Amino acid sequence: MTVFTVAYANKTLPLVSAIVADILAEGAALRRFVAVNGEASDSHDEYHRRNRILHAYVEELEELGCIYADYSFSVGTVHFPALIDDREVFMNWQYGEDVIRYYHGVREQPAARREIPVELFSGSDAAALEHSHSSAASA
Repeated sequence: MTVFTVAYANKTLPLVSAIVADILAEGAALRRFVAVNGEASDSHDEYHRRNRILHAYVEELEELGCIYADYSFSVGTVHFPALIDDREVFMNWQYGEDVIRYYHGVREQPAARREIPVELFSGSDAAALEHSHSSAASA
């Protein structure tokens, strides 16, 4: 299993974000297909094709060491296994966030996420974190 540092996880974000964008787009297309075809959806080749595509994207994230954690395919939550204070945790990122700044225990729900201690950020990541905080405060 890959154990991410904050710096390494943030370095992977451009690729992770692109994969998650594909997952969200394919998930939306699958939901539309199911809405149109109802209970008979899983009897169509199109349904199975879209499911294979979704699974391939999720596997691509897993190959990077990430865990896709949004099987509603609507938010784009990704977990990055990490150690914080010698404790196994998941750094938690949602599609659209500019840096990884939250984590939660491996047995905790993502809603329990809290901020990663700032001292774990490298120089460029700390600057991005500070910029994201100031952007959020001015919004």
